[in-house]
Amino acid sequence: MKLSRSWLATAATVSGVCALEASYDYIIVGGGTAGSALATRLSLGLPQAKILLVEAGPSALDELRINVPGLRGSILGSGYDWNFTTVPQGSLGGRVIDVNRGKVLGGSSAMNYLCYDRASAPEYDAWRELGSPGWGWKTMIAAMTKSENFTGPEDGDRHGRRGPIRNYYNRVLYPIIRAWQPTVAALGINVNDGGSLSGAPVGVMFQPTNINVDKRTRSYAANSYLPLAGSNLEVLTNTQVTKVNLAKRGKKPSCATGVTLPNGTVIRASKEVILSAGSVQSPGLLELSGIGQSRVLQAAGITPHIDLPGVGENYQDHIRVSNTYRLKDGVESFDNLIFDNAGANATGEMQKWLTGERSLYEYTTAAYGFMNWGQLGVAGAMKAAAASVVQSTNVVDAKKLQYLNNAQVPSVEILYEANYVGAAGYTGGRFLTLISTVMQPFARGSVHINPSNPQGKPVIDPRFASNEYDIKGLVEAAKFSRRIAHTEPMRSAWEAETEPGEAVQTDAQWRTFATGALGSFYHPVGTCAMLPLKDGGVVDADLKVYGVANLRVVDNSIIPIIPSAHIQTAAYGIAEVAAEKIIAAHAGSSKSENACNCK
Repeated sequence: MKLSRSWLATAATVSGVCALEASYDYIIVGGGTAGSALATRLSLGLPQAKILLVEAGPSALDELRINVPGLRGSILGSGYDWNFTTVPQGSLGGRVIDVNRGKVLGGSSAMNYLCYDRASAPEYDAWRELGSPGWGWKTMIAAMTKSENFTGPEDGDRHGRRGPIRNYYNRVLYPIIRAWQPTVAALGINVNDGGSLSGAPVGVMFQPTNINVDKRTRSYAANSYLPLAGSNLEVLTNTQVTKVNLAKRGKKPSCATGVTLPNGTVIRASKEVILSAGSVQSPGLLELSGIGQSRVLQAAGITPHIDLPGVGENYQDHIRVSNTYRLKDGVESFDNLIFDNAGANATGEMQKWLTGERSLYEYTTAAYGFMNWGQLGVAGAMKAAAASVVQSTNVVDAKKLQYLNNAQVPSVEILYEANYVGAAGYTGGRFLTLISTVMQPFARGSVHINPSNPQGKPVIDPRFASNEYDIKGLVEAAKFSRRIAHTEPMRSAWEAETEPGEAVQTDAQWRTFATGALGSFYHPVGTCAMLPLKDGGVVDADLKVYGVANLRVVDNSIIPIIPSAHIQTAAYGIAEVAAEKIIAAHAGSSKSENACNCK
């Protein structure tokens, strides 16, 4: 693999689709979670092919804020973050919500909270049922385990042990965290250790985290996949792509021929251009290239080439609220290492990490609960709320409604943290936090280029909490989190509920709290959905963009329905499946079949 910080110094600026500045067989736009994995697999599987991976951000392989597991979240809002925000959300009193995405080699896999889990088997099977043959649980579990290198002891769960992404069970657990399973089990929730990664995640458990046990570092796309690539892969950092170049071919579909950089440089792709810029930016690149809704393109002054109404639509994300509890004296937490990281305790633990000793800075999320509404005792009310908001003609809504009748599919996730993760702001002290998440909210929003500044930040409107199901779901999940906190042995560890506070009792008060504290879990999917064209699809089952030859999308934007899991394992799985498809297509095609004639 060759790493370049900027475009070749000898390159000249040339205009015109057919004018070559440089040529590769495959150009992958976006060196994030999926893009880096895909580039590596293509490099290994097609050793004679020339592959270019273009990333807008820098390489930051030595950045402690990325590598140290306990510093997770510390690059949010930094220069490694695109720092996107939503438009004001009407259902949230006009609040603007952060949309954090990684602007660094490795993308959001460098930024996430190292949560490593999978959704239920029926959710992956839904991709096939919605019209994408070849996809489903069997396909995705094979791909996700191919990406995995589990280094923990045998636990009876589904793991890969030869893949690039290292993970294991966290060896640093605060004593308060060990109260998790007995507390939630006392409320009738099943313990599901050693089974939650095998397609049936419902229950309460400890799950692995993507840490390289040898180095005690975050294992992510840039430091775990890319080093495996061959010399036929060139990685170009600090470089944005302004558009995909399209060539018209008479009655044949238009063809992607390469990409254009901000300075006008054209780089040609002789076989394919692949967008892996993520759910926020892949649709924008399509629109900048003239692919999308005609009204959106025309408003931005872009000539429409292909009318594809689904581009940028179907935006889905997990929504969350936090219950926070101030701990009693003598109960230890991780707060000091987050909020007083210049203090003696934090600096001492960091020195331990730097010298390879066991350190509290190895701590990451370990305690999870995935539950259905029946386990919370509100199944009937939640089904009624869902029925009131479902659009009968929308296949995504209809499938989510089916999920509510399948006890294998979680509707709620609750994370348990030994530190403050609230909305009001940290004011000192030691905390535990229960983070409640609605896993399949019915809000479907959009992301489009800004008509007044198409190359600038996109217009993101998730429509958070814009329906009864989503807001009621947050309320019921937060209420259940309070029940958990008031159950032994957890109850004995804390002295006061600080968010929402014991004064919140009525449904009206809970709703006010939820709309004021709601945040994103930074899991956007669906904006280049893998669905039939008639259902709003943007790509087909081979991830090829409808109406364009030699153009694919490979990232989480292709997921049609948001899964009941954190989404990094899906991104790796999608990249693995895509690589197999592209390698097979390469082997089965001639040079003339792939080439786009610019005449």
